[in-house]
Amino acid sequence: MCFSTDMIHSGHIEIIRKAEKLGNLIIGVMSDEAVASYKRFPLLPYEERKTMFENITGVTKVVEQKTLSYKDVLEKYRPDIVVHGDDWKEGFQKPLRNEVCTILASYGGQLVEFPYSKNEKYEEIERRARSELSLPDIRSSRLRKMLAAKGLIIAMEAHDGITGLICEKTVISDQGGAHQFDAMWSSSLCDSTAEGKPDIELVDMTSRFRHINEIMEVTTKPIIFDGDTGGLTEHFVYTIRTLERMGVSMIIIEDKTGLKKNSLFGTEVTQTQDFIENFCEKIAAGKKAQKTRDFMICARIESLILERGMEDVSARAFAFTRAGADAIMIHSRKKDPSEIFEFVEMFRKEDMLTPIVVVPTSFNTVTEEEFKEKGVNIVIYANQLTKTGFPAMQAAARTILENHRAKEADDMCMSIKDIITLIPEETS
Repeated sequence: MCFSTDMIHSGHIEIIRKAEKLGNLIIGVMSDEAVASYKRFPLLPYEERKTMFENITGVTKVVEQKTLSYKDVLEKYRPDIVVHGDDWKEGFQKPLRNEVCTILASYGGQLVEFPYSKNEKYEEIERRARSELSLPDIRSSRLRKMLAAKGLIIAMEAHDGITGLICEKTVISDQGGAHQFDAMWSSSLCDSTAEGKPDIELVDMTSRFRHINEIMEVTTKPIIFDGDTGGLTEHFVYTIRTLERMGVSMIIIEDKTGLKKNSLFGTEVTQTQDFIENFCEKIAAGKKAQKTRDFMICARIESLILERGMEDVSARAFAFTRAGADAIMIHSRKKDPSEIFEFVEMFRKEDMLTPIVVVPTSFNTVTEEEFKEKGVNIVIYANQLTKTGFPAMQAAARTILENHRAKEADDMCMSIKDIITLIPEETS
């Protein structure tokens, strides 16, 4: 049998009792990475969950299952019987079931399925667990834990409750497992766009904090905050304290000064990069202001955007980490990722631990697997929901105007039933 749970209830004990009657029972406990790949991040780490199952009467052995796929453990232990609930016959777990059946058939094994319990009290336990994950102290620490467990984190832009729910709930079946977003990116560009305002830090922090609250009310995943330049150092320390209290996991600030201009304009507009010493002081002040070790400050380097060369990038990266930066973001507006990879290779020769963040808006042909292989730790999809949402809304508006009715727009619309499913009555 395989378990991902970190909260054992009577339903689990009941199915374990049924399984132990069939023979010596081996429990596969999923790794933290495997659990996080398809459902909420476990409240208890793998070692604690393993110990929990080892102390259940009737369990012969407990082993680690490192992936959602059963393939490796089945080929290693070749059990006569695999026991599972009957809840994986449909949905993203169906390919997993098919794989198990194929492997068992190859050596004469058997799949035994028991009815999955839908007792309301078990659903309430899961709701309480999700509520725990949404609490600020627990939520803020999860980004560091997920980085340690997975090595690569992917984040999607969210600027309100509904885009937060899309990030939270979108899961696909992928190569015998599941794939989903690990975190959410609170973008100043998308916050400004949602309010119909230019991306020049016109939307004040109070408004942006309100957007975060809207997202946090209905989701549980870690949030990475786009802090632009961070503003004045004296103001930055208060931003840090507020974000930390709210449960945000990371702020990313860029080493520029003056009126904000979007980086993708590059040298086409006037952009002023801060002096290394000044930016280091801002980072150090931010680190001194935070109350916990979980909150992360990421320094975003704009040298490639401003065409100042790899030597300048290198000097800034190592200076910023010495000043206390928990991560480094390297940005480029070129479609060719070679200068990004050059930086990663250079940085990793000296520093194997500090996380590297990329936002592949321009160099978007690189896969997450390629980024991970190179040494990147966080990939942020910074504005795709905003960019896809506006053309769809504009097309629907034009269609209604052109036809003097809404009928022709029906095929463009998500059904109200699907929307209601996405937005549960109890979102905690």
